[in-house]
Amino acid sequence: MKLPFFLFDIGASHTRVGFSFDGENIVNTEIYPTPENFEAGINLLEQKAKSLVANQKANAIVGGIAGHLNLERTMVAYAPNLPDWNNKPLAEELMKRTGAKVFLENDTAMVGLGEAVKGAGRVFKIVAYMTVSTGVNGVLIVDKKIAPNSFGFEIGKQIIDFDSSYDKNARNFEDLVAGSQFPRRHGKESYEITNVDVWEEEARLIAYGVNNMILFWSPDIVVLGGGVIKQVPIDNVREKVSETLTIFGKLPQIKIAEIADFGGLFGALHYAKLLA
Repeated sequence: MKLPFFLFDIGASHTRVGFSFDGENIVNTEIYPTPENFEAGINLLEQKAKSLVANQKANAIVGGIAGHLNLERTMVAYAPNLPDWNNKPLAEELMKRTGAKVFLENDTAMVGLGEAVKGAGRVFKIVAYMTVSTGVNGVLIVDKKIAPNSFGFEIGKQIIDFDSSYDKNARNFEDLVAGSQFPRRHGKESYEITNVDVWEEEARLIAYGVNNMILFWSPDIVVLGGGVIKQVPIDNVREKVSETLTIFGKLPQIKIAEIADFGGLFGALHYAKLLA
């Protein structure tokens, strides 16, 4: 695939964009609030793809977007936090407006790939990545590639409390730990909470999800990212996992993501190179 690459990471709250001219470095990065309206969002992406560099046209556009993609990976089939983007021709519209080839993946998958290539998982063969942010999701990376799958990964939808005895309004893991659930569960946004007990409880609940990831995917390392994770006492997560998961003689490492804001762009860059 010919350079340069225009890279993007469309999250539920913010979008990150950048260019790579050499396939190794990312330049002209920007972060801006993700428009709720699809037309506004596609207009802004088009503008960034054309204006971040002077007199240079992107030959490929590669990126991730929050939500479950259709089977052809050309649009978002279901994005609960970006409903106006659902079933809109994202790849087709970008290609029509820019003339570049367009490749889409789930945003968490791209961030996990970035962490496996450039971040906390870079020296490991099998990397399990979980993000706890506005929503919750994860991905399995094997040999620096997103593991083959039919429908994508949606680990936030796993059932933790089947009869909802712990939280009668929670249907799944995401309902228990996601940032979007803090106002319902605690009466405040996650960034407003300083109560140590709340964060210790959050660590305990996240540990259950980590426990399941290890059982299902048997990784060398679990990498945790997302805005909520920044406030979670990671040692509490490790301790709880060691208490609950005793079937294995040795547990994988559990680390915090290292690339911060641009993991999705580095994942998209590596994804583009794999397609070349």
